[in-house]
Amino acid sequence: MNYGEELGFAKDLAREAGKMIRDAFVAGVTHTWKADSTPLTETDEAINALVIQRVTQAFPDHGVIGEEGNIREDKKLKWVCDPIDGTMSFSHGVQVSTFALALTDDAGQPVVAVIYDPYMDRLFSAVKGEGAFLNDRPIHVSDQTTLEHALIEADAFPSTRPVIDADADLFNVLRSKGAYVTSTWSVILLAGLVAAGHYAAALLNVDNCHDAAAPKLIVEEAGGKVTDLQGNDQRYDQSTRGFIASNGHIHAELVKLLSSYDLVQK
Repeated sequence: MNYGEELGFAKDLAREAGKMIRDAFVAGVTHTWKADSTPLTETDEAINALVIQRVTQAFPDHGVIGEEGNIREDKKLKWVCDPIDGTMSFSHGVQVSTFALALTDDAGQPVVAVIYDPYMDRLFSAVKGEGAFLNDRPIHVSDQTTLEHALIEADAFPSTRPVIDADADLFNVLRSKGAYVTSTWSVILLAGLVAAGHYAAALLNVDNCHDAAAPKLIVEEAGGKVTDLQGNDQRYDQSTRGFIASNGHIHAELVKLLSSYDLVQK
């Protein structure tokens, strides 16, 4: 199926949302705290509302699953959106946040995806079966084959909504194997860097599909691998079991390492 119209729509919307992020960005953006102890700004809500408005206008038969609001969740095709991934950084004056949007099919698999870094004007994009791109140039994951010297993003360890019962000990375990570990609170952006070959992997220990849908497609179209934290396939239009997004070469080792932690009963 040709998704050219949907890709163009997603790219345009990403740049529109990115402008809103840049325009609102100042040190100390006013924010409140949600029940899960994560921050919320007016810009998060405004961008989520914009996505719903634009999708309703362009694709009235599609649904939207957004971090800050949903519509028509019963539709077969759904746009999964994170208006600002990295609100913690955004609301505290740090330029590490991104907009993410993915179109999922009736099997809950992303077929179109964009990730936009509004500060450096980096637009990651992919269509199922057509490769991954950064500002319209092809990208590919790294050839890193071991955890030694691997750059790995690990977000939400610990978390108020964990998928596995891992704590900060995971960082020490990864570091003991020679990996360099960061936690930027914008795992979607760092997943884009996995696709571009700069990071070897990105791990997320919460169950939000809006964090996982765009990385799933973009990383895999760049030659990598994305699964839940146990190494299994999953849907991306409903609650997830976290994710590992890697270059593929170190994926099995990460799955094995995470298998030593217990699943949280929900």
